[in-house]
Amino acid sequence: MITNKRATATLPLIALAVSMTMSLSACGQTDAGAAPSASPTSSAPSASPSVSPSASPSAAAAPFGPACSAVPASGEGSFTGMADDPVATAASNNPVLSTLVTAVQKAGLADTLNAADGVTVFAPTDDAFAKIPKKTLDKVLADKEALTGILTYHVVQGRQTPADLANGTFTTLQGGKVTTSGSGEDYRVGDAKVVCGDVPTRNATVYIIDTVLMPAK
Repeated sequence: MITNKRATATLPLIALAVSMTMSLSACGQTDAGAAPSASPTSSAPSASPSVSPSASPSAAAAPFGPACSAVPASGEGSFTGMADDPVATAASNNPVLSTLVTAVQKAGLADTLNAADGVTVFAPTDDAFAKIPKKTLDKVLADKEALTGILTYHVVQGRQTPADLANGTFTTLQGGKVTTSGSGEDYRVGDAKVVCGDVPTRNATVYIIDTVLMPAK
């Protein structure tokens, strides 16, 4: 009798299990027959647009010289940042050219330099200007005509390469001539030494020098 009671109690449980199994099977068939949801496929990745580097002077230039280490590694004052700006703007972001920038502004030459098409600028550092006695420098900075003559003596037509400076004579925008010499990474412009050379800007090539060039009287 005990055995029969257990069997009788077990039958409903078996029936319930069979019923659940059949229901789950039916659900599985429904899911299998349903259209799969759209999902990205990895077999054919989408092609990303190809970005070509802009043709900028910085791609070809390789600045050299001990003063190049003072140029920031990034930002507007870096070599990459300077290459994107016209020369007067680029100089204003360079930490070693603040006195030159002041002189250019006093002479009213910033717009002229920024609008120039393909020039080379020999840019004296702050230390170069510091070699000039303060009284003399203050006098020059206050004389727009004299200052303009000195600054334009530092600019020549064309983007000059280091090879061009090896043994060259150039007519400056001031009208006088400046001679250059050197090789490798050792160049001179008149009495000045190039301390950071072949620096590209949007419209000019810059050679930073350690002495202010003075035109002949």
